[in-house]
Amino acid sequence: MKLQDELPMDHRLATVYRIGAGLGGVFLMVFGILGVTGHPGFLSTHGQSVAGMSTNGALSWLSVVMGAVLIVGAVIGGNFASNLNMIVGVLFVLSGFAGLTLLGRGDANILNFRMSNVLFSFIFGFVVLTFGMYGRVSSHLPHDNPYWQKRHGEQEQLPSGPPAMVKIFKPGPPNPIGH
Repeated sequence: MKLQDELPMDHRLATVYRIGAGLGGVFLMVFGILGVTGHPGFLSTHGQSVAGMSTNGALSWLSVVMGAVLIVGAVIGGNFASNLNMIVGVLFVLSGFAGLTLLGRGDANILNFRMSNVLFSFIFGFVVLTFGMYGRVSSHLPHDNPYWQKRHGEQEQLPSGPPAMVKIFKPGPPNPIGH
């Protein structure tokens, strides 16, 4: 049994994955297109500013490509969008760390990162990562959630109901600790 086969195609979580990927992709596409239209140098370290962040040709085209990838994920939807959002989120967080290490080096900063770009990479990465993990990671997942079942497949579900019925199904002292 594969995990991606667990959720039906019209499950409500698929909507969250799609909306998250779609909105993130549209923002990146707009940022990249606005950056490309300004005719910056491809690897210029003194490029223009778009939406409060610095950019150059390489960062603009990379934003267009990543935006297109997220939009494709939104179109496909389902668990594919969830997995894609998690991967893209991790990539953005890692790019934030990489940009942070290159802030003081003028010629090594080929994507023209400034502090606003680093902050955007961290925030956008964690938001997209959260969209991807929605419904998968929590301490309070319902027992009919396929991700809970995958992690606790062999574990026997505890009985629920009135205390008298639970006592019938699971006999023993009410609180064996602290007598």
